Amino acid sequence: MSRITVRSLVFVCLLCLVPVTEGCAAAPAAAPTLTARQQARVTPAVRAVSAVAPAVVNITSTLVERRSPAELTPFDFFFNMPGRDLRSQSIGSGIIIDGSRSLVLTNAHVVNGASAISVRLLDGRTFDADVVGAEPDFDIAVLRLKGAKNLPSVAMGDSTDLMPGESVIAIGNPFGFSHTVTTGVISALDRTIEAEDGVFTDLIQTDAAINPGNSGGPLLNILGELIGVNTAIYDKAQGIGFAIPISKARRVVDEILDQGHVSTPWLALIGQNVDPRTARYLRLPEAEGLLVTEVFDNGPADKAGIRPGDVIMEISGNAVTDRDKYLSLLRNHQPHAPVTLKLWRNGSEKTVTLTMTDFDDGTAASLALRRWGMAVKDGRNGAVVTEVRPNSPAARLGLERGDAVTAVSGRATGSRKAFLDAFRRDFLKRQILLQVLRGGRLYQVRMGI
Repeated sequence: MSRITVRSLVFVCLLCLVPVTEGCAAAPAAAPTLTARQQARVTPAVRAVSAVAPAVVNITSTLVERRSPAELTPFDFFFNMPGRDLRSQSIGSGIIIDGSRSLVLTNAHVVNGASAISVRLLDGRTFDADVVGAEPDFDIAVLRLKGAKNLPSVAMGDSTDLMPGESVIAIGNPFGFSHTVTTGVISALDRTIEAEDGVFTDLIQTDAAINPGNSGGPLLNILGELIGVNTAIYDKAQGIGFAIPISKARRVVDEILDQGHVSTPWLALIGQNVDPRTARYLRLPEAEGLLVTEVFDNGPADKAGIRPGDVIMEISGNAVTDRDKYLSLLRNHQPHAPVTLKLWRNGSEKTVTLTMTDFDDGTAASLALRRWGMAVKDGRNGAVVTEVRPNSPAARLGLERGDAVTAVSGRATGSRKAFLDAFRRDFLKRQILLQVLRGGRLYQVRMGI
């Protein structure tokens, strides 16, 4: 497997301060009839662009930052705007994948936190859009256009048979220049990149020019079929961009449309970081990996023969440095998909292949009561505590029935579902930051596990 790890990663969504004009470029006129000279110059790339461009959209997401009086500046008072909120807009791209249902595929970071989303087509039509679902772990979002009819759509391709050197085409909205076309080749496959929010695997690397505003736009093969979703660039180089393979994106889209979210995979085990002392004892080359401390009966790890004391060194060819990297790599896969693990056992490496299972709400709730020592239900102000297990981390912290957990590790938990999602993300951590509402007052507390 071809792998590269980069940290200077830019997700290619363009951020603008408002007031902003309605769209950064005028809608293009309809394509004229080709002359004989033009028809003689029509290449496969020209045919692909002509077929797909009507389905490529420009996305403008408006974000509103509410400000308290303490955050106001002298500038605000000078212009007599003491109550005005800060507004910004981000510009990205998208592709219509289902014209009959008005569905648009884009990146999650293009619409993250947006209070309003506007989508403009090549023919000049503009529609408001709702987010059907967004999965930051895969950087995929699905939008539905309001009141849209008779929409064009892209032909779906297959990203499982791509070839390095194969010609590709990118269409997007870089720097607000509507429907910009760039061409290049597939530089490499199965790339892994690291960002602040996690790890993204199985990416297509391309040298087709991708710039801020291209996020969410299509990567096409020479037949005009959608093979990827453009998502990021490596800002320390030229001609290095990344796209999410469409075969992976389609699995995410299907789950979003079928159940409103993407299921969380897990191996049914618990582990911890490897410290230098443990590494020496186990004769590990480096103090890295996930040391397995518990394996659940009849789960994927148990069926594959993994046992406490094993160290998980790689997941599908990607290095596991610690528990956070382990969780991030797992989240980038889907349940019921096969993965290959490289283990360290008794001073040597061992490879096993297993199929992950779904870390469902029932499993998460049971494990949250066992590891964190609390159960919750939906409440008006957040996830309300219904049970605190004696001598548990929650009990030692002083949590009580009726407390509302409003955030875990900085992520809002306005419902039981959101609390369980946070648990799935943080269940291996040794310390958790909670925001708790009690008696009308908010407290920030750290809970050791």
